Amino acid sequence: MPEWPPVDHDTLLTDAREYARTVDVDVALDDLSWEVSTRAKRRAGACLYHRASGDVTIRLAWRAAERFDWNEFAAVVRHELIHAWEYQQFGEAGHGPRFKREADRLDVATTCPTFSVPRLRLYCTNTGCDWSADRHRASEVVREPEHRRCGRCGSRYEVEHVESGECWRTSAGYRGARERIEEW
Repeated sequence: MPEWPPVDHDTLLTDAREYARTVDVDVALDDLSWEVSTRAKRRAGACLYHRASGDVTIRLAWRAAERFDWNEFAAVVRHELIHAWEYQQFGEAGHGPRFKREADRLDVATTCPTFSVPRLRLYCTNTGCDWSADRHRASEVVREPEHRRCGRCGSRYEVEHVESGECWRTSAGYRGARERIEEW
């Protein structure tokens, strides 16, 4: 296990590459590019595929490396290695059955973890349904929740601004909340 958190970007990339060599996935590691993102605000990692050249790049978020412990970050590397394997072998990647089989085998979540606190949270208004989802931006469902329904039970959504606790169920409610909340 490396010293964690890393002291700089080069150390992060060295640690990630060395760890990747221990992961049991059939990736041509010498053909992978690695980079660090200082701009990422939610995703701890990403795997980019350059279709024209066939090149694959794994991008790791510096802020995630600062916030996660080594075991959490190692899981991010494994997750992205599965995507790299898919791109190298099949020219496409996703979170479908093939990914899920490899994720189970490598003890990895099918979604890459976020490392920031969400700004917004959607809830189903049906008290018998426990569905919720975090959001970081004011997407259409956040701005106009009355036009969407819960995929589980068909009830309406309520949106909460996490920091203030303010909630709304309509586009008018959203506009009012935006006016009242000083630190959006």
